[in-house]
Amino acid sequence: MYVRDAKNREEVWLLDNIEAMGLDETAFRSRDYVVVVDETSGEKAGFGRIRIHKPDDAPEICELTSIGVVESWRGQGVGAHVIERLIDKASDDDFEEVYALVGVPDYLAQFGFEPLDVGDLPSKLRDRLDSKRDDIEPDAIPMVLAVDSFEMPDRLRERFKDARPHEGEPSSDEDAEEMAEEFGIDPDDATYKYDTGRH
Repeated sequence: MYVRDAKNREEVWLLDNIEAMGLDETAFRSRDYVVVVDETSGEKAGFGRIRIHKPDDAPEICELTSIGVVESWRGQGVGAHVIERLIDKASDDDFEEVYALVGVPDYLAQFGFEPLDVGDLPSKLRDRLDSKRDDIEPDAIPMVLAVDSFEMPDRLRERFKDARPHEGEPSSDEDAEEMAEEFGIDPDDATYKYDTGRH
C-alpha cells in the first residue's frame, strides 16, 4: 500500500466515491487529493483532500476535508495514512496549522487534533462550518492541529503494512469494535455527543 497524489484521470472515481460516502465535494479539484493504492492489484483504497482558503485580508488557511476509505478497506489504517500524507503536504507548503470540520472528532484527536471554539476559527472557516452543518454534517465541529504535533498511532501503521480488502460489511461485534478503535472511539465509553457550539 502507498499514498500518492491523485491523477486527473481519477476524477470520476473520486467524485463517485465522494458522492457514495456523502462527503464534501465543494470546489472539487482532483489535484488537491491524495489516493491510497494497493501496489499489487492497483486497487484504490482511500482518498483525502487539502483545501486552501485564500481570504482577502488574512493569511491562507489549510483545511483537511473529504477523507474517505472504500468499504472493503476500512479498519486497516488507510484513513490514517491519508491524513499523514495530507499533513506532510501542508508542512511542505509551510502551513503551521491545519484545520478540519468533522462530525467524528475522536478519530482526528488520536493524531493530535484538538477541538476549537467556533469563535476562534478564521472567519472563512466559520462560514464553511455553517454551510457544512446545513448541507452534509450537522454535528460537525472545528478542530485544529499544529503540523509539527502530528502523531501516527503505532497500531494504525502496523495495520496498514498488511492491509487487504475484505468482502462485504463488518459482520461481527469484533469487527465493529475494531472500526470504532480505528476512529479513536472507545466503544464502552463513547457517548457520541459533542458540543457543536450551537445554543
